[in-house]
Amino acid sequence: MGSPNAGESEFVALGSRISWQGSRVAIETGRFRDPDGNEFERDFLRHPGAVGVIAVDDAGVVTLVRQFRGAMGRTILEMPAGTRDVDGEPAEETARRELAEEAGLSASRMELLAPLPVSPGVTNQITTVFLATGLTEGDTQREGPEERAMTIERVPLRDVVSMAAAGELIDAPTLAAVALATRALEARGS
Repeated sequence: MGSPNAGESEFVALGSRISWQGSRVAIETGRFRDPDGNEFERDFLRHPGAVGVIAVDDAGVVTLVRQFRGAMGRTILEMPAGTRDVDGEPAEETARRELAEEAGLSASRMELLAPLPVSPGVTNQITTVFLATGLTEGDTQREGPEERAMTIERVPLRDVVSMAAAGELIDAPTLAAVALATRALEARGS
C-alpha cells in the first residue's frame, strides 16, 4: 500500500479563527474539507516554535536541565530549550541564546539536526533541534521562576536511552534529538 509524499494531503484548509490569544500561544479553530467533501473543525494550539540543544562535550557527556513544567505539574529532565519568541531571530541564534541562558554553555559548532513536530494532533509547534559541540562553560542568565529553579545534570550520552526506559527521562523531543545527535556523532566518528 502506498503512502502520500511528505506533506501532501487531499484535505483542504477552509479557514480558521482565533478563539483565545495568550502572550505566546493561541487556541485556533480550523475548518477543513476531507477527501470525501465533508467539512469539519479541529481546535489546536498555535505556537511560534521552539529550539532544543543536545550539548555534548569531548567526553561524550550531554548536558540536560531539570525544569518545572506547569502543564505536567512536575519537573522534567530535558535538553536546554526555549520558545522562538524573538521575531526574526534565526533558529540557530535562539538555540545558542537558550544554551547560554539555561546551561551556561557556548558552542564552537552548532549543527542542525531536524525540525520536530511536538504533538501534531494538538499543536503546530515545531521544535528545531541542534547538536552543540566544542563547548565552553560560562554563566547562566536564567529568566522566570522555572529557569531560576532549574538544575543542570550531566549524563553520558550512551546512558540517556536507558534513563528513558527507566522512566527517568520522559521528554519525547529530547529523546528524538538524542537519537539524531548520536547518529550525527557516529557519522563523523566522534
